[in-house]
Amino acid sequence: MKKTAFYKKLDNKKVQCQACNHFCKIIVGKIGICGVRQNIDGQLQLLTYGKVVAANVDPIEKKPFYHFLPGSVAFSVGTLGCNFHCQNCQNYNISQISGADQKSVDFGLSLLPAEIVSRAKNENCLSIAYTYNEPTIWVEFALDTMKLAKKAGLKNVWVSNGYMSNDVITKIVPYLDAINIDLKSFDNVFYQQNCGAKIAPVLKNCTKFSKRGIHLEVTTLVIPTRSDNEEMLAKLADFIFTTLGPETPWHISAFSPEISWKLKHLPETRMATLEKIRQIAIDRGLKYVYLGNLFNPKFDNTYCPKCKTLVISRLGYNVVKQSKAGHCPECNLKIFES
Repeated sequence: MKKTAFYKKLDNKKVQCQACNHFCKIIVGKIGICGVRQNIDGQLQLLTYGKVVAANVDPIEKKPFYHFLPGSVAFSVGTLGCNFHCQNCQNYNISQISGADQKSVDFGLSLLPAEIVSRAKNENCLSIAYTYNEPTIWVEFALDTMKLAKKAGLKNVWVSNGYMSNDVITKIVPYLDAINIDLKSFDNVFYQQNCGAKIAPVLKNCTKFSKRGIHLEVTTLVIPTRSDNEEMLAKLADFIFTTLGPETPWHISAFSPEISWKLKHLPETRMATLEKIRQIAIDRGLKYVYLGNLFNPKFDNTYCPKCKTLVISRLGYNVVKQSKAGHCPECNLKIFES
């Protein structure tokens, strides 16, 4: 447990959390929407500081990042809770558990920031990925780790729903190297009904990271009958092209009902649907569009958008071959961050 850095005091020991765009107002003894930030006697405390549910060495492609340190491994860490309650969540066993219930949870590890950095270095990782659950809700823990990681020569990457406050963005940007934002739909009704959130802050934050020069990749899960509308996804592609830039990688992922939280009754995403959406995005001008979690080289490889030369060859999450220094070997166009 640790006092949080992102909150303000209100009357009668009530507090307002400033970490994400829910801006929860919390009375004494209660916990915010995320399940891990609790008002204890007028101070907002993070219940999961130093408590890690998952810690693994992963290919950075698994996050997914296809244009940032391809072929490297990241030390991935996550805790409990989430400020979203997505019905399709595949990590619901950790994201939808409150920190108040932590006695019934096997955290597996108690790792302080210095220990995370040390383990990442020992495992020959080039980066630390703050993932598995939303890093915004444990930003104090994440930020302490990021500062040490930067000093140790490691990169910091977030896998996020993009719902953090502007205060959090301001604090993490000096230490953040890349972020993958899960842009779940381009429909506010979907965000409200499926996630318990609003789309506007996510779109604004995507723009902020892009303008601040943070490497940004976007992921969208295509859920049959929920987020597979072609017109809506075309608008999402237009947003990426116009606002974030045509070089922004877009990962379009297939939905699997078996691993979802509350949507087990829905069918899997059809391959034909994903291919059609990919073509729509390419027709809209996006240069790097991938069909995630299908493990098909046809949709995983990276080609130079200028001369069509194969730049990165992938097999699943593994890079088989890549050009040097992040440039196309034929025309020298900059393709990825090496």
